Amino acid sequence: MTTAALSWQPLLVQAFLAAVLTMLATGLGAIPVLFTRRMPPVLVGAGYALAGGMMLSVSYFDLVLPGLQARQPWQLAIGLVAGALFFWLGDVYLEGKDWTVAGLHGAGGRRALLILGTMFVHSFPEGVAIGVGYASGKIGLGVFIALAIGIHNIPEGLAISLPLAAQGVGFWRCFFSSVLSSLPQPIAVVPAVLLLWISRALLPYGLGFAAGAMAYLVMAELLPESFETAGKHGTAWGFVGGFVIILLAQYAL
Repeated sequence: MTTAALSWQPLLVQAFLAAVLTMLATGLGAIPVLFTRRMPPVLVGAGYALAGGMMLSVSYFDLVLPGLQARQPWQLAIGLVAGALFFWLGDVYLEGKDWTVAGLHGAGGRRALLILGTMFVHSFPEGVAIGVGYASGKIGLGVFIALAIGIHNIPEGLAISLPLAAQGVGFWRCFFSSVLSSLPQPIAVVPAVLLLWISRALLPYGLGFAAGAMAYLVMAELLPESFETAGKHGTAWGFVGGFVIILLAQYAL
């Protein structure tokens, strides 16, 4: 076995385990189902805003800024557009379809699968983002990205679980449905790490892709939901709080 093989294997294992933990974090969103079928919407909205602030903080300081400092703006820009396009195409594909999910039919089934399917699709770029972080060689970047995504996954799991629970679906089915939505994260992290390890020239594209996907997710999914449930002030404070948490964590580490 070569020295190069030995050097990337621990990195790949760390990235994969981090992605597994972010996947399991989605299941934590089902825990409130054990106690109530309804959560105060303002808390759910604030959770989305908090996660959004953390994700954009990571995107700027650890993904966009390094690409700019390396004087690779065009590669970074191409990656940003590709990441946003990937998320957008997955979201558009799921719209306007009728499905049956967890025994729910018609509009209920379509709504449940739209939520679950959307979460599933955008979990791919999230897994890529974790892989990019670990493959970048920057200490702590993979941890920061995984932390932000893991926290974001908790209200995401709640968003999946509550509509199912309100229509009579049990806790464990809610839990496994939530975890299933993030299954692409540990799957996508492996090729992301390997691809960037093979060719470091792909790194600025990977950084941009991860940043674009997360930025699109925040703008298209998290902040609109937060505005609707937590209002503009709850959204603003949640977002600022998440941004500051990552900023201080980076300084401390």
